[in-house]
Amino acid sequence: MPFPEAVARFNRRVTNPVIGGVAGKVGPLAIVEHRGRRSGTRYRTPVMAFPKGEEVIFALTYGTEVDWVKNVIAAGGCTIEYRRRSIRLANPKLEHGSPGAVFPWVVRTFLRLLRVRDVLRLRVVAGA
Repeated sequence: MPFPEAVARFNRRVTNPVIGGVAGKVGPLAIVEHRGRRSGTRYRTPVMAFPKGEEVIFALTYGTEVDWVKNVIAAGGCTIEYRRRSIRLANPKLEHGSPGAVFPWVVRTFLRLLRVRDVLRLRVVAGA
């Protein structure tokens, strides 16, 4: 059960501008840099990112139908700002099911309570 659209609207207008100042500087907050799949417009979306080995994993708390996810999949990747570094990511893969041990236990518990079942995995591009 992803967050309702009303929560997404509130976060876009209120929460995202507030956390935008620290996203990309303090983990797990990151900024996904992506381009609109139709408009080509450049967007910067604050998210929570969890690096795990050569991957970065995102819990899709709003589901798989949000624009940033669609844009990243259509482009075949994106760049994120994470802990003051720019990281190029490619090969997006959507997964449905239990997030398992990829997230810290506090995050896992929160995701279970919200019934979040979708994650997006991307590979770190070597040498980027």
